[in-house]
Amino acid sequence: MDSIVKDPVYVTGHQNPDTDSIVSAIAYAALRNALGDREYVAARLGNVSDETQRVLDKFDAEPPVLISNVRTQVRDLVFDTPPAMDRSVTIFHAWETMKQGDGAPSVIPVVEDDGSLYGMLTTGDIATHSMKNVDAPHVDNVPVYNLLSVLEGQIVNQPAGIPEELSGDVIIAVPTAHEGMLFNNPNSIVVCGQQADMVRHALDIGVKAVVICQADVSEEFRNDTSDTLIITSPLSAYRTARMINLALPVDRICAAENLKVFHLDDYLDDVKDVLLNSRYRAYPILDENDKVVGTMGRYHMIRPKRKRVVLVDHNELSQTVPGLSEAEVLGIIDHHRLADIQTTGPIFFRNEVLGSTATIISGMYQEKGIMPSKKIAGLLCSAIISDTVMFKSPTCTPHDKVIAERMARIAEVTLEEVGNTVFAGADLSKPVEELIFNRSMLYHYMYRHQKILAAEAQMRDAIYALSTTENTLFLKNRKGDLWKIAISGEISMETGDNTAAQPQTATIPLGARARARRITLRDFLSATAVTEQVFITYKNQVQWLRFLF
Repeated sequence: MDSIVKDPVYVTGHQNPDTDSIVSAIAYAALRNALGDREYVAARLGNVSDETQRVLDKFDAEPPVLISNVRTQVRDLVFDTPPAMDRSVTIFHAWETMKQGDGAPSVIPVVEDDGSLYGMLTTGDIATHSMKNVDAPHVDNVPVYNLLSVLEGQIVNQPAGIPEELSGDVIIAVPTAHEGMLFNNPNSIVVCGQQADMVRHALDIGVKAVVICQADVSEEFRNDTSDTLIITSPLSAYRTARMINLALPVDRICAAENLKVFHLDDYLDDVKDVLLNSRYRAYPILDENDKVVGTMGRYHMIRPKRKRVVLVDHNELSQTVPGLSEAEVLGIIDHHRLADIQTTGPIFFRNEVLGSTATIISGMYQEKGIMPSKKIAGLLCSAIISDTVMFKSPTCTPHDKVIAERMARIAEVTLEEVGNTVFAGADLSKPVEELIFNRSMLYHYMYRHQKILAAEAQMRDAIYALSTTENTLFLKNRKGDLWKIAISGEISMETGDNTAAQPQTATIPLGARARARRITLRDFLSATAVTEQVFITYKNQVQWLRFLF
């Protein structure tokens, strides 16, 4: 999707997203697209959980595009796109391109037949080449067809064969009274005018070519069958001599070694370091296939075009997309507490005391007078049910249930049907490392001013027993599967029901005396009056599990 939208606005939830985060991104992007803002693209910051994938599959929806950060990249710059010229193009053609008006490029990428970079040609390269030929004009292996092109000329005699290339000194023949002052080097390209004697002399010594400028050619020379090429040109003798040197292909003079190149995905922070340590006027930019797409210079870095984002289901810096400080935040839609994200200017901000961000976005459809499709309505209903735990969460409001029922009617499903999909349970055949501590279920948030690594497993009462040894925590389900988690230090089970003033804690000391000690989950829950949440703390981190009964 990103490749279709030229300058997307990413709508993204928090890191390691849940169903509400994924669906809110999809629904809000769809709303803006329906209003005519076609650049809005749903995005996600992590893998899709099993629960969310079930919801997407039920309503035939694709997951949002995965992004890793919104740091400014080379692709975000308004870089130059000069013509990329094949390495066989003449120097003259390149120079003509470079001198066309104020916006003409001073640097041109030189490419291979497949579009990959060969070198970089600058106006300085052409000037240096021209000055070198002032004192000793000479060309090596200039292609004959290039020569005919720049001279606007044609071969008029009948040589035994036309060579592919010519080499030799470039000589302008002028009348002279002393025969010893005539040119005598057969490895020459002679330029002359209406001077039959000079042409005959050139043919006699067997020069490589004779260029007759602004003159008619007699039948004598047209019928010549020697190896010397006789070429006519409408240009003056002086211009012809200069143009012969510009008939060489650009790959002879362009820089082709030790090139500094950038790719579209390179980050500006990395690019700056290269720019500060080199003094080139422009640098080639390559795509993912190493094809040339443009050039950039230092001045392109002054005001880069930043990525644009809308944040949904969070407004906390530790949960958001990396590189947010380099992006332009257009809006935030959330139902959580206000946190620490700052912006450089005013933005659209909507925060409501509701159980789900999907509830807010559902209301925005109604406010804009747009009926969500069955797919979007089904997704919104699922997200509300997921985030409010089937309307049992303490954060759930009556409005959440009203909106969920409305979305269910549009999607032509029942709340029970959607609930069964959302809470179908995790695949208990997976190992605990994948089931509980899978990256798709992990996210960071602040708890008691500490960063907590959290893992959510919606497994109803699948786990019924806990036991510990000196280094291992064991979780056992009703099927008899035994899961092991390596630990060290003291384990505490910390619980809370979102209403208690202080979380309740039960400590399990580890050591030889505690080896193989068993604590049933139901007994533990009863003793601590927990309703939904269990915390397992070790190594100054808290692993959080939520169980639904």
